[in-house]
Amino acid sequence: MRTEQNQVEYTATPPTIVRSRALAAIGAAIAIVVFILDTITPKEIALAVLYVAVVLLSAKFLQKRGVVLASLGLMALTGLSYMLSEHDVSPGIALSNGLLTLVAIGITAFLAVQSLSREMVLREQAGLLDLTHDTVFVRDMNDVISYWNRGAEELYGWKRGEAVGKITHQLMRTIFPMPLEQIMAKLLRNGRWEGELVHTKKDGTQATVASRWSVQRDGRGRPVAIMETNNDITERKQAENALRLSEAYLVEAQRLSLTGSFSWKSSGGEFFWSEESSRILGYDRTTKPSLQLLMQRVHPADIDRVRRVIDRASREGKDWELEHRFQMPDDSVKFVKVVARAGADESGKVEFVGAIMDVSAAKQAEQELRQAQADLVHITRVTTLGELTASIAHEVNQPIAAVATNAAAGLGWLEAEPPDLDKVRATLGYIVQDAERAGDVMHRIRALAKKAPLRLARVDVNEAVLEVIALTRSELVRHGVSLQTQLATGLPLIEGDRIQLQQVILNLILNAVEAMSSIDNGTREVRITSEREASNAVLVTVRDFGPGLDPRSVDRLFEAFYTTKPSGLGMGLAICRSIIQAHGGRLWATGNEPRGAVFQFTLPLERGKTVPAEHAGGASVQERNGSHSWRPPIPMP
Repeated sequence: MRTEQNQVEYTATPPTIVRSRALAAIGAAIAIVVFILDTITPKEIALAVLYVAVVLLSAKFLQKRGVVLASLGLMALTGLSYMLSEHDVSPGIALSNGLLTLVAIGITAFLAVQSLSREMVLREQAGLLDLTHDTVFVRDMNDVISYWNRGAEELYGWKRGEAVGKITHQLMRTIFPMPLEQIMAKLLRNGRWEGELVHTKKDGTQATVASRWSVQRDGRGRPVAIMETNNDITERKQAENALRLSEAYLVEAQRLSLTGSFSWKSSGGEFFWSEESSRILGYDRTTKPSLQLLMQRVHPADIDRVRRVIDRASREGKDWELEHRFQMPDDSVKFVKVVARAGADESGKVEFVGAIMDVSAAKQAEQELRQAQADLVHITRVTTLGELTASIAHEVNQPIAAVATNAAAGLGWLEAEPPDLDKVRATLGYIVQDAERAGDVMHRIRALAKKAPLRLARVDVNEAVLEVIALTRSELVRHGVSLQTQLATGLPLIEGDRIQLQQVILNLILNAVEAMSSIDNGTREVRITSEREASNAVLVTVRDFGPGLDPRSVDRLFEAFYTTKPSGLGMGLAICRSIIQAHGGRLWATGNEPRGAVFQFTLPLERGKTVPAEHAGGASVQERNGSHSWRPPIPMP
């Protein structure tokens, strides 16, 4: 059914051809009627002038050549009618009427041909307008559309017949960038207007167009029509809006992350920075960026290092990054991290694209974190010393009791008759040594309890170990634990904080003692060794023979707040690892054979420094139950 309908439509006579044939028939009929009447009517009446109507009618469906031929035919009919008619009454009038008819036909034909020529030019011009993709339409001063090209049909969806005669702004529901009255005033004043409009299409969607209006005036200068051409920029506006939105997101992201961007062409010196970069640098956003302005903000202490990095990057064209400080006009200091990646511009020259990150807050937080860690380390040290109160008191009471005993003995030797001055002198020597011994104990306690920032210095690891052992001797005796040391001779010095490293050793010894306090049978022994590791570090090992480590919890031993003790806080080993890592070392734990645990840590060496032999640990030292009380030799007078 559909196929038959399409076939009928395809074979049907076009409406234009039907109209032309009808006009041709009418013209022919008029010509015949005029010819008959002109022939039979007396020549005093110029009926042949009616041929002019046929000429005008032929111009509606014939081209220029056809009009000329039709006019010549009508002139021939006029002449034939003159020859067939009788001219007895007034032959002069008949001749003049015939000549008048020929002149009228000729003039009418000339004017019709001229009109067809102008119409053809206009039609060709209109055809050219149909070739453009831009929309072109003409409207009168009342905004009624009189011309609508093919581009307008394609863009808006209305055919020419649907649009012509409609009021343009009502048809397309135009959205103007300003009141229409202002646009018209500018158009009539300048003859032209340009701007962006939003039109609604036939399907209801909107199109953004770049519109250009020009006014047409008559011979007296009065405006009679407006030609409007529109270029569809919907996709471009969408891309511009998306780009603008993306740029807004980027600016906001840079503001929130305190990260600015920049680009630098080292060859030509061209420099660009983002709004956030200008804020970080402390410049107004209208300031023209340059490398010189950036360098003016670099801290004097960092300027040489920054220049070296930039000069090398400019020569080599490679990626670079660095951290340094900016000194602002108000003398405040900002910490920044700069990262740049090398690339090439359109001409192939090196161009760096990078980011400036304001890390001042991170640096401050890092300092506060270090301070908090230091405070926590100090609290842990004091807590540990509190747990050792009984042992410390015993360690101090021993030399004090010896001082009192030796003082009483000295008084007795002085009261003897005669006084035994040699024994008094020896007794006073004992008193001095016991007092120094008590002072050493108190000095170590004060050093461990003192709250002080991290102080790096040359440290003899063996000496630090022995000082801690002196503090824990009574604790070892109280729990029935023996301690052996195997400290390597000639160990190089390490660079670190002596007090913090002693806290690590103290914590590991006390953990070992506590682990073995629940063992009823077997060896209760702690072994401490030191040696030089092949990786240019000192290795310290604390080995016990307690119940050992649970394989399932070995990986969590150094986590904060993880503990296997009923009353433990779970901070001791976490702090120990933090201290060792801050010194550039490593702390780990393994199982001991046949039982027990082994804790080991490494500390990097201070290059070129070696512990003198007299300060190394010497040979193996053993301290067991009952052997913790010791006295140096009696000095001779």
